[in-house]
Amino acid sequence: MHNAFVPETLEGWSVLHLMYRVRWDRVRAHASREQLAAGAMEALAVPDAGATTLVQVLGHKADLMVICFRRGFEELAKAQLAFSRTELHDLLEPTSSYVSVVELGMYEMTAKIHEQLGATFKPGSDEFEKAFDAEMETQRQRVMNRLFLDMPKSRYVCFYPMNKRRGETLNWYSESFERRASMMREHGMIGRTYAGRVTQVISGSIGYDDWEWGVDLFADDPLVFKKLIYEMRFDEASAKFAEFGPFYTGLQFGLRNLPAFLSGTVPQIG
Repeated sequence: MHNAFVPETLEGWSVLHLMYRVRWDRVRAHASREQLAAGAMEALAVPDAGATTLVQVLGHKADLMVICFRRGFEELAKAQLAFSRTELHDLLEPTSSYVSVVELGMYEMTAKIHEQLGATFKPGSDEFEKAFDAEMETQRQRVMNRLFLDMPKSRYVCFYPMNKRRGETLNWYSESFERRASMMREHGMIGRTYAGRVTQVISGSIGYDDWEWGVDLFADDPLVFKKLIYEMRFDEASAKFAEFGPFYTGLQFGLRNLPAFLSGTVPQIG
Protein backbone atom coordinates (compact mmCIF):
# COMPACT_ATOMS: atom_id res chain seq x y z
CA MET A 1 0.00 0.00 0.00
CA HIS A 2 1.34 3.41 -0.96
CA ASN A 3 1.56 5.81 1.98
CA ALA A 4 0.63 9.36 1.02
CA PHE A 5 3.12 10.73 3.54
CA VAL A 6 6.13 8.71 2.31
CA PRO A 7 7.72 10.07 -0.89
CA GLU A 8 8.13 7.48 -3.62
CA THR A 9 11.53 6.87 -5.19
CA LEU A 10 12.66 5.63 -8.59
CA GLU A 11 15.79 3.49 -8.78
CA GLY A 12 18.47 3.00 -11.43
CA TRP A 13 22.06 1.74 -11.41
CA SER A 14 23.31 -0.30 -8.49
CA VAL A 15 26.47 1.46 -7.29
CA LEU A 16 29.60 0.23 -5.53
CA HIS A 17 32.41 2.42 -4.24
CA LEU A 18 35.62 0.67 -3.18
CA MET A 19 38.40 2.68 -1.51
CA TYR A 20 41.96 1.38 -1.15
CA ARG A 21 45.37 2.36 0.11
CA VAL A 22 48.09 1.26 -2.33
CA ARG A 23 51.08 -0.61 -0.91
CA TRP A 24 53.50 1.30 -3.10
CA ASP A 25 56.50 -0.63 -1.80
CA ARG A 26 54.97 -3.84 -3.14
CA VAL A 27 53.91 -2.22 -6.41
CA ARG A 28 57.45 -0.96 -7.02
CA ALA A 29 58.85 -4.40 -6.27
CA HIS A 30 56.55 -6.13 -8.74
CA ALA A 31 58.18 -7.24 -11.97
CA SER A 32 55.49 -5.81 -14.26
CA ARG A 33 53.11 -3.00 -13.42
CA GLU A 34 51.59 -3.47 -16.88
CA GLN A 35 50.69 -7.02 -15.87
CA LEU A 36 49.15 -5.80 -12.61
CA ALA A 37 47.05 -3.26 -14.49
CA ALA A 38 45.99 -5.69 -17.21
CA GLY A 39 44.45 -8.13 -14.73
CA ALA A 40 42.57 -5.36 -12.91
CA MET A 41 41.35 -3.81 -16.16
CA GLU A 42 39.99 -7.16 -17.31
CA ALA A 43 38.26 -7.79 -13.97
CA LEU A 44 36.57 -4.37 -13.91
CA ALA A 45 35.57 -4.28 -17.57
CA VAL A 46 31.81 -4.03 -18.12
CA PRO A 47 30.51 -7.08 -20.00
CA ASP A 48 27.02 -5.73 -20.71
CA ALA A 49 25.52 -2.56 -19.22
CA GLY A 50 27.08 -0.19 -16.74
CA ALA A 51 30.37 1.60 -16.25
CA THR A 52 33.54 1.58 -14.17
CA THR A 53 35.77 4.52 -13.36
CA LEU A 54 38.78 5.09 -11.13
CA VAL A 55 39.67 8.03 -8.92
CA GLN A 56 43.08 9.02 -7.58
CA VAL A 57 42.03 10.15 -4.11
CA LEU A 58 43.72 13.13 -2.48
CA GLY A 59 44.66 12.91 1.19
CA HIS A 60 45.23 10.03 3.60
CA LYS A 61 41.84 8.27 3.50
CA ALA A 62 42.67 6.32 0.34
CA ASP A 63 44.89 6.33 -2.73
CA LEU A 64 42.45 4.75 -5.15
CA MET A 65 38.65 4.69 -5.40
CA VAL A 66 36.83 2.34 -7.77
CA ILE A 67 33.26 3.32 -8.76
CA CYS A 68 31.06 0.71 -10.45
CA PHE A 69 27.64 1.26 -12.04
CA ARG A 70 25.89 -2.04 -12.74
CA ARG A 71 22.37 -3.34 -13.46
CA GLY A 72 22.02 -5.05 -10.09
CA PHE A 73 23.75 -6.46 -7.04
CA GLU A 74 24.58 -9.71 -8.85
CA GLU A 75 26.67 -7.73 -11.34
CA LEU A 76 28.28 -5.72 -8.54
CA ALA A 77 29.16 -8.97 -6.77
CA LYS A 78 30.79 -10.33 -9.93
CA ALA A 79 32.88 -7.17 -10.37
CA GLN A 80 33.98 -7.09 -6.73
CA LEU A 81 34.87 -10.78 -6.69
CA ALA A 82 36.75 -10.61 -9.99
CA PHE A 83 38.77 -7.61 -8.80
CA SER A 84 39.50 -9.22 -5.43
CA ARG A 85 41.12 -12.16 -7.22
CA THR A 86 43.61 -10.05 -9.19
CA GLU A 87 47.31 -9.64 -8.46
CA LEU A 88 46.83 -5.92 -7.99
CA HIS A 89 44.24 -6.43 -5.26
CA ASP A 90 46.86 -8.33 -3.25
CA LEU A 91 48.87 -5.08 -3.15
CA LEU A 92 45.94 -2.96 -1.92
CA GLU A 93 44.51 -2.38 1.56
CA PRO A 94 40.75 -1.70 1.71
CA THR A 95 39.99 1.45 3.68
CA SER A 96 36.26 1.87 3.04
CA SER A 97 33.41 0.98 0.72
CA TYR A 98 29.85 2.01 -0.04
CA VAL A 99 26.81 0.22 -1.50
CA SER A 100 23.84 2.14 -2.89
CA VAL A 101 21.36 2.47 -5.75
CA VAL A 102 20.91 5.56 -7.94
CA GLU A 103 17.76 7.21 -6.63
CA LEU A 104 15.43 9.93 -7.81
CA GLY A 105 13.19 11.33 -5.06
CA MET A 106 9.59 12.05 -6.01
CA TYR A 107 8.32 14.40 -3.30
CA GLU A 108 6.18 16.68 -5.44
CA MET A 109 5.17 13.93 -7.88
CA THR A 110 4.06 11.63 -5.04
CA ALA A 111 1.70 14.27 -3.68
CA LYS A 112 0.42 15.13 -7.16
CA ILE A 113 -0.32 11.50 -8.07
CA HIS A 114 -2.11 10.83 -4.77
CA GLU A 115 -4.24 13.93 -5.28
CA GLN A 116 -5.13 13.11 -8.88
CA LEU A 117 -5.90 9.43 -8.34
CA GLY A 118 -7.70 10.09 -5.06
CA ALA A 119 -10.33 12.02 -7.00
CA THR A 120 -11.18 8.88 -8.97
CA PHE A 121 -10.27 5.89 -6.78
CA LYS A 122 -10.52 5.17 -3.08
CA PRO A 123 -7.02 5.41 -1.57
CA GLY A 124 -5.80 1.95 -0.59
CA SER A 125 -8.15 0.14 -2.98
CA ASP A 126 -6.84 -2.33 -5.56
CA GLU A 127 -7.86 0.07 -8.32
CA PHE A 128 -5.92 2.93 -6.70
CA GLU A 129 -2.82 0.78 -6.21
CA LYS A 130 -2.85 -0.44 -9.82
CA ALA A 131 -3.33 3.07 -11.17
CA PHE A 132 -0.59 4.38 -8.88
CA ASP A 133 1.89 1.71 -9.99
CA ALA A 134 1.08 2.42 -13.64
CA GLU A 135 1.69 6.14 -13.17
CA MET A 136 4.98 5.51 -11.39
CA GLU A 137 6.13 3.31 -14.27
CA THR A 138 5.24 6.13 -16.65
CA GLN A 139 7.36 8.49 -14.59
CA ARG A 140 10.18 5.95 -14.50
CA GLN A 141 10.25 5.71 -18.28
CA ARG A 142 10.28 9.51 -18.51
CA VAL A 143 13.45 9.83 -16.42
CA MET A 144 15.24 6.64 -17.49
CA ASN A 145 18.28 8.60 -18.71
CA ARG A 146 18.70 10.06 -15.20
CA LEU A 147 18.39 6.66 -13.51
CA PHE A 148 20.78 4.90 -15.89
CA LEU A 149 23.07 7.77 -16.77
CA ASP A 150 26.48 7.42 -18.37
CA MET A 151 29.40 7.81 -15.99
CA PRO A 152 30.14 11.57 -16.08
CA LYS A 153 33.50 12.33 -17.72
CA SER A 154 34.48 15.36 -15.66
CA ARG A 155 38.02 15.37 -14.27
CA TYR A 156 37.24 15.85 -10.58
CA VAL A 157 35.10 13.70 -8.31
CA CYS A 158 33.77 14.21 -4.79
CA PHE A 159 31.95 11.44 -2.95
CA TYR A 160 30.35 11.57 0.50
CA PRO A 161 27.59 9.80 2.41
CA MET A 162 24.91 11.68 4.37
CA ASN A 163 21.88 11.29 6.63
CA LYS A 164 18.79 13.26 7.46
CA ARG A 165 18.90 13.99 11.20
CA ARG A 166 16.86 11.91 13.63
CA GLY A 167 17.73 13.73 16.86
CA GLU A 168 15.69 14.42 19.96
CA THR A 169 14.82 18.00 19.05
CA LEU A 170 15.03 17.90 15.26
CA ASN A 171 13.88 14.82 13.34
CA TRP A 172 13.50 14.94 9.56
CA TYR A 173 11.16 11.95 9.53
CA SER A 174 8.71 13.47 12.01
CA GLU A 175 8.25 16.62 9.91
CA SER A 176 5.06 16.75 7.83
CA PHE A 177 5.18 15.64 4.20
CA GLU A 178 4.41 19.19 3.09
CA ARG A 179 7.29 20.67 5.15
CA ARG A 180 9.75 18.09 3.86
CA ALA A 181 8.60 18.65 0.28
CA SER A 182 9.00 22.42 0.66
CA MET A 183 12.51 22.09 2.06
CA MET A 184 13.57 19.66 -0.66
CA ARG A 185 12.19 22.05 -3.28
CA GLU A 186 14.40 24.83 -1.87
CA HIS A 187 17.35 22.42 -1.71
CA GLY A 188 16.86 21.36 -5.33
CA MET A 189 16.64 24.94 -6.57
CA ILE A 190 20.20 25.59 -5.38
CA GLY A 191 21.45 22.50 -7.20
CA ARG A 192 19.78 23.59 -10.42
CA THR A 193 21.71 26.88 -10.40
CA TYR A 194 24.87 24.77 -10.85
CA ALA A 195 23.54 22.92 -13.90
CA GLY A 196 26.26 22.56 -16.53
CA ARG A 197 29.03 23.02 -13.97
CA VAL A 198 28.49 19.91 -11.86
CA THR A 199 26.79 16.54 -12.30
CA GLN A 200 25.18 15.18 -9.14
CA VAL A 201 24.51 11.47 -8.75
CA ILE A 202 22.33 10.78 -5.70
CA SER A 203 22.12 7.16 -4.58
CA GLY A 204 19.96 5.70 -1.82
CA SER A 205 21.57 3.41 0.74
CA ILE A 206 18.91 2.94 3.42
CA GLY A 207 19.10 -0.75 4.30
CA TYR A 208 22.33 -1.16 2.31
CA ASP A 209 25.01 0.77 4.18
CA ASP A 210 25.73 2.87 7.28
CA TRP A 211 24.36 6.14 5.92
CA GLU A 212 21.10 6.94 4.13
CA TRP A 213 22.38 8.43 0.88
CA GLY A 214 25.58 8.59 -1.12
CA VAL A 215 26.38 11.67 -3.20
CA ASP A 216 28.79 11.74 -6.14
CA LEU A 217 29.71 15.10 -7.64
CA PHE A 218 31.57 15.37 -10.95
CA ALA A 219 33.01 18.67 -12.24
CA ASP A 220 35.82 20.13 -14.34
CA ASP A 221 36.62 22.67 -11.61
CA PRO A 222 36.97 21.34 -8.05
CA LEU A 223 36.04 24.75 -6.61
CA VAL A 224 32.48 24.00 -7.68
CA PHE A 225 32.26 21.29 -5.00
CA LYS A 226 33.16 23.78 -2.26
CA LYS A 227 30.81 26.47 -3.50
CA LEU A 228 27.84 24.15 -4.09
CA ILE A 229 28.07 22.33 -0.77
CA TYR A 230 28.74 25.57 1.12
CA GLU A 231 25.70 27.27 -0.42
CA MET A 232 23.49 24.28 0.31
CA ARG A 233 24.52 24.37 3.98
CA PHE A 234 22.40 27.51 4.32
CA ASP A 235 19.12 26.02 3.10
CA GLU A 236 16.82 24.71 5.80
CA ALA A 237 16.99 21.05 4.79
CA SER A 238 20.78 21.05 5.23
CA ALA A 239 21.18 23.62 8.02
CA LYS A 240 18.78 21.82 10.35
CA PHE A 241 18.65 18.24 9.19
CA ALA A 242 21.77 17.21 7.22
CA GLU A 243 24.55 15.07 8.68
CA PHE A 244 27.62 14.36 6.54
CA GLY A 245 30.05 11.47 6.52
CA PRO A 246 33.65 11.44 5.25
CA PHE A 247 34.45 13.16 1.97
CA TYR A 248 36.58 11.54 -0.75
CA THR A 249 37.89 13.93 -3.39
CA GLY A 250 40.18 13.24 -6.29
CA LEU A 251 40.94 13.00 -10.00
CA GLN A 252 38.98 10.68 -12.26
CA PHE A 253 40.78 8.48 -14.78
CA GLY A 254 39.85 5.63 -17.06
CA LEU A 255 40.82 1.97 -16.66
CA ARG A 256 43.24 2.17 -19.58
CA ASN A 257 45.31 4.72 -17.65
CA LEU A 258 45.78 2.46 -14.65
CA PRO A 259 49.34 1.54 -15.77
CA ALA A 260 50.34 5.22 -15.56
CA PHE A 261 48.93 5.50 -12.03
CA LEU A 262 50.80 2.39 -10.89
CA SER A 263 54.00 3.78 -12.44
CA GLY A 264 53.77 6.97 -10.40
CA THR A 265 52.34 9.31 -13.02
CA VAL A 266 49.15 11.30 -12.41
CA PRO A 267 46.82 9.50 -14.84
CA GLN A 268 44.82 11.31 -17.50
CA ILE A 269 41.05 11.08 -17.58
CA GLY A 270 40.61 9.39 -20.97
